[in-house]
Amino acid sequence: MSEWLVLAIVMAAACAVVLVVTLLSQRRPRGAEPANEPEVRDSPETPDVLEYMVMMVGVVYAIVLGLAIAGVWEARGAAQDAVRTEAQALHEVTQRAQVYPADFRDQLRKDIDAYVSEVVDDEWPRMVNHEELSPRGTQLLAVVRTGVAEREPKNELEAQAYQPMLDQVAAAEDARNARAAGAGETLPGIVWFGLISGAAITIGLIFTMQIGRTFRELLLAGLFSALIAFLLFLVWDFDAPFGRSGTESADAFRQLFPGAAESD
Repeated sequence: MSEWLVLAIVMAAACAVVLVVTLLSQRRPRGAEPANEPEVRDSPETPDVLEYMVMMVGVVYAIVLGLAIAGVWEARGAAQDAVRTEAQALHEVTQRAQVYPADFRDQLRKDIDAYVSEVVDDEWPRMVNHEELSPRGTQLLAVVRTGVAEREPKNELEAQAYQPMLDQVAAAEDARNARAAGAGETLPGIVWFGLISGAAITIGLIFTMQIGRTFRELLLAGLFSALIAFLLFLVWDFDAPFGRSGTESADAFRQLFPGAAESD
């Protein structure tokens, strides 16, 4: 299911619940009004202490929701940094290998392309859906490391490029480990319980403010509930650091290795 469809369903459901409950709570039994008297809606004033409580609950929930959004946003940024670091480190290995003979350069590029293809085409969906990396990706990166480490430098230029290439492979491995650590969801279940419960309480407090059936009141109530639903959707979407559908977050590999990262 598309993320935009999920957002539309959640926002529409939140608005519908608030509007239906408001209309039902204000509906009068048939025959309750006198026949010849204008309809008078009983709308007692909301106590000041209740208005203060509603305001404080809204402020506290807004702070908690803001912290949750900031946390998942920071986690997604760190995940994307790890992807860029990994892709750039492998690209740097191919560039520094230019001083080596053609047969070694071609084999190294072939090994790196095989790893990138595995990451983008097979490992990425597995990481998004199952929150784990593929064993084959680990094996292919080990092949790259072995190929670089076991190639003895033959001249001064190769000797100068040898250690930096090993360092870049090590940086790619570190970034891969960071990617594995960030593959899971950021927020624990107890935080989600608090966010959803807080949303229910915050929206429920609307009904303590004597909402009427005028278009303006119903519109504002619906927009408020839709805003809460949108912010919760935002947290849910960002809670997956590498996205919830597709492999768009692997664009760093596609940009640096366009041939190897072509999807089937």
